[in-house]
Amino acid sequence: MSPALLAVQILNGLDLGFILFLVASGLTLVFGVMDFINLAHGVQYMLGAYFAAALIAWSGSFWLGLVLGAAASLAMGLVLEWTVFRHLARAGHLEQVLATFALILIFTDGVSMIFGAGALSINLPPSLAQSVSFANGFSYPLWRLLVIAAGLAVALALWLLIARTRLGMLVRAGSTHPHMVQALGVDIDRLFLLVFAFGAMLAGFAGTMAGALTGVEPTMGDSVLILAFVVIVVGGVGSVRGALIAALLIGLVDTLGRAFATDIMSLFLSRSSAASAGPALASMLIYVLMALVLAVRPSGLFASGD
Repeated sequence: MSPALLAVQILNGLDLGFILFLVASGLTLVFGVMDFINLAHGVQYMLGAYFAAALIAWSGSFWLGLVLGAAASLAMGLVLEWTVFRHLARAGHLEQVLATFALILIFTDGVSMIFGAGALSINLPPSLAQSVSFANGFSYPLWRLLVIAAGLAVALALWLLIARTRLGMLVRAGSTHPHMVQALGVDIDRLFLLVFAFGAMLAGFAGTMAGALTGVEPTMGDSVLILAFVVIVVGGVGSVRGALIAALLIGLVDTLGRAFATDIMSLFLSRSSAASAGPALASMLIYVLMALVLAVRPSGLFASGD
């Protein structure tokens, strides 16, 4: 295991971690504030990537398409909240799961009908499609570094918003005592609208960042939704700080496990046995991590509202 390879895989893990944080931060607030299970959050991740891909192609400008794509994700979040989610907010969890699962099928098939089932690409401008050279003889793509920087910037902005503003105070209070907040005269429906739309924009932004790396396709939100729920469980429902810490942990564990599990297993098993056992172990590591965290802290790493 060379130091350069280890450094690259750590950066890859941070990339995945910050993308998961962008998805999970909005989802954990919706779950924490309104006790709402939204399986369609992965769809918003996918739609954001398609919005950006289409708008970049239409405008001919990467940065303009990126901004318009985020705005379109925000607008879609508002529309979905007004037309669907508001009517499900006081329903049971089973109704929420069934309705949001139906949205997954509707939007996945709708996108496939409009754009086709094949993957689309988000072409980076030449200034971003290059690598940055570091010491020890390795280089790393500039766009991946920008994903990490964007994740850090969003994490800082969310901390300032939640910890230093009146809206953040209401979100924190709503995540722990929603009925008390409503009894004090706060329009909890409007609060939910803002949280939901902002979460949809973050998910769409994450989809754009990931789509520029791996391509854009209709089912891209399915796997990230599962990982986002793991992040929420590990970090603690309703905790943005927990979502950040858990997302980085899961990103690093998943990436390093997939990169080095086979080599580690070969220290104890034959090469052929390690080649089959390594990938199987790597795919289970994040769930082993979740089980260990829940065994010690059943409510997750941080309390709701942190």
